[in-house]
Amino acid sequence: MQKRIMLNPYLVKEFVAVTSKCNFDIDVASNNRYYVDAKSIIGVLGLDMSVPLTVSYNGYNEELENFLRAHARAC
Repeated sequence: MQKRIMLNPYLVKEFVAVTSKCNFDIDVASNNRYYVDAKSIIGVLGLDMSVPLTVSYNGYNEELENFLRAHARAC
C-alpha cells in the first residue's frame, strides 16, 4: 500500500514514533528516488520535506492509518 503525506521537521518525531510501533516494514520515498526506513529518525530527516513523501508498507496499524490520513496529500 502507498500513501502520500507532507511532513515537516516538527512532525518527524511523531511519525517515527508511530511507525516504530508497527511490526511490518515501512519505507518512505522522496521524489521516488531516495528510500529510507520510516523507523529511522535520521533517515526521515534527511529527506526533502518540501515535496510530498510516499509511504510504502504492507500491513495494518490503526494509529499509522490515522496519522497518514491526518497528513495526507493528493497524488
